[in-house]
Amino acid sequence: MAMPVLALPEPTGTSAVGITSLWLTDRSRPDPWAPEVDGRELMVSLWYPADGAPGGGAPAAYMTVAESRLQLASRDIAGVPAEALSTVRTHAVSDATPAGRPRTRPLVVLSPGFTNSRSALTGLAEDLASHGYVVAGIDHTYESHGTEFPDGRVATGRAREARRRGTDFWEKAVTGRAADVAFVLDTLTGSHPPTPGAGLIDPARIGMAGHSLGGAATIAAMLADARIVAGIGMDGSLQVPIPGGGLARPILLLGKSNYLPGRGGAAITWERDWPRLTGWKRWLVVPGAVHPSFTDLGLLADQLGLDLGSGLPGARGAAITRAYVRAFFDQHLRGQPQPLLDQPSASYPEVRFCAPDR
Repeated sequence: MAMPVLALPEPTGTSAVGITSLWLTDRSRPDPWAPEVDGRELMVSLWYPADGAPGGGAPAAYMTVAESRLQLASRDIAGVPAEALSTVRTHAVSDATPAGRPRTRPLVVLSPGFTNSRSALTGLAEDLASHGYVVAGIDHTYESHGTEFPDGRVATGRAREARRRGTDFWEKAVTGRAADVAFVLDTLTGSHPPTPGAGLIDPARIGMAGHSLGGAATIAAMLADARIVAGIGMDGSLQVPIPGGGLARPILLLGKSNYLPGRGGAAITWERDWPRLTGWKRWLVVPGAVHPSFTDLGLLADQLGLDLGSGLPGARGAAITRAYVRAFFDQHLRGQPQPLLDQPSASYPEVRFCAPDR
């Protein structure tokens, strides 16, 4: 098969977008999946609004060739060139000059689903950055099918073996991810930012969004770290119950039809924790969507000619996700009321508002 042409949708904001890759090591704790390793190594992508001067450079790579090979081989996807995901066209320029004054831009942390890399949320990250956000996407090492470090080492999905062995796997995973997030926030918002883009971050305006396991990790991180003032869980069970004291900060739950109230199955954990969300909250469902619809993978699957069984085109899923995620953070990190979050919209008729406690 010839190499397909794969591309992310254009960002919808007015700012150019820069990106920096950070290789960070937290030596204060062991790696939860590789205790013999000295510290917890993480790869983080930082997207940010950039100086849009002409000649700023070529768009950054979506992922490395090694990461693409591991992602595609581990998913047993036949007929797609192994390097295909490394060729996806993006819109962020590596190490572009940041735009804006120091400590004035809200930060959104993104946590991908289990086995996915941070790259899977690139389209969402680029769009947020084009609207003035700094965005930190975290690869939770050994949970992705493949994470390549700048020295050429590649960490593979060791955590999958732990999942088969232990009954406390999900609690360990979300606790570990919450610790990853706390360390990344410490690094990005400290007195010596690791990169110029990080210097834009306003430490008083931090949000988080996650897909699948990343959504459960968002709740866990918010419970552990008061710096995260608002959070989104996209299409994933809330693996660890919210304590009886509840969570009073804003939460958006966004998912496919499996998360309609009363369906049982996947919706059970949302129903269990809904009364414990005591602040602003919304429960939105997108019938026709499938699990990858809230990431780049739904869009890329369409471009590759792969049938995921979705009743929603991948590009539409990406547009819906971008619109509701940005509206949520505009309201809760910028104080800009968003009618989109209050009632069904003619622009997005696919989105259903649920009220399980009425």
